[in-house]
Amino acid sequence: MNAEELFAIMQSRRSIRRYQDRSVPDDSIRRLLDAAIWAPSAHNRQPWRFAVIVDPERRASLAQAMGQPFRTDLEAEGLAAEAVEQQLTRSYQRISQAPALILLFLSMTQMDQHSSLVRQQGERILAIQSVALAAQNLILAAHAEGLGACWMCAPLFCPDVVRAELDLPADWEAQALITLGYPAQERVSERDLVETKTLWY
Repeated sequence: MNAEELFAIMQSRRSIRRYQDRSVPDDSIRRLLDAAIWAPSAHNRQPWRFAVIVDPERRASLAQAMGQPFRTDLEAEGLAAEAVEQQLTRSYQRISQAPALILLFLSMTQMDQHSSLVRQQGERILAIQSVALAAQNLILAAHAEGLGACWMCAPLFCPDVVRAELDLPADWEAQALITLGYPAQERVSERDLVETKTLWY
């Protein structure tokens, strides 16, 4: 693949939220995970962890469990009952109806430990950034494979629920959820000109 082809993949990728009723082959998911682990990581510690859910009942169970704290948060923000139900239904459908889910976690077990609070906070950010880089690799690889994917940050707001629902190790900290499947929609989006986001010195 040359640079032009890589740029084409980057520029044509879109967040896909509706998928065909068609399973994603295990081999394809493994290729995406392999792409993810070749991302750069702080100190090369590779703090990413993944959970793959293809079983429909497990997807529905996770969506249901995550919906409980989401409801509490929405109600605490003062949303009208109808708006709460709309957001809960949309979230449940996105998670439960996607053919596959890949959840991303970070683990601090192999990251450096510092006595300085500032440095330790920085170390945590390094781990977060590493997981985000792995996610980007995964999402771009999905697009190259003809799959659609969508990043969801919902697990960040209920990490204990996700850990308990999936019976995960205590050091796995939820960062994101990626829905995955064969696209059932086409999406168009634009980007601001790079000049509006950049300072040159």
